[in-house]
Amino acid sequence: MSLQQDVELMRNIPLFAKIEPSKLKLLAFTAERLTFGQGDLVCKQGDEGDSAYIIIDGEADVIVDTANGEVTVATLKKNDFLGETAILCDVPRTATVKAKSDLETLMISKDLFFQLVGQFPSMSIEIMRELARRVERTTVQLREAVSQQA
Repeated sequence: MSLQQDVELMRNIPLFAKIEPSKLKLLAFTAERLTFGQGDLVCKQGDEGDSAYIIIDGEADVIVDTANGEVTVATLKKNDFLGETAILCDVPRTATVKAKSDLETLMISKDLFFQLVGQFPSMSIEIMRELARRVERTTVQLREAVSQQA
């Protein structure tokens, strides 16, 4: 995939949609393209969060370790962004992400991520929106789980 194709891919992600093309080009140039085979771990719950990922192609499961074993809480696909929670909160990874199929990603380092957020406040707003959506989904799932146990 060319640098220009990576820029176009990022433009379709709400987090990066309002960043000027020249900055997206720099981001695409400095991001590292990583591929994972089906079943490979992208990141593991509890590990240090030193990067975030954009899924270019394929799917990945988000898996959380619980007292009752592993639970798949989401499946990520093309244009999804993952790993930002550990970077933003400076906490260990909150989940394991495993390639459900062959997976192609762009990895963005923690330092680069913070440079972008500092330069583009609109990114902060999109990050807050995405995190709020995730909290809302989790709340709904918890509510459903509790009502099934009652």
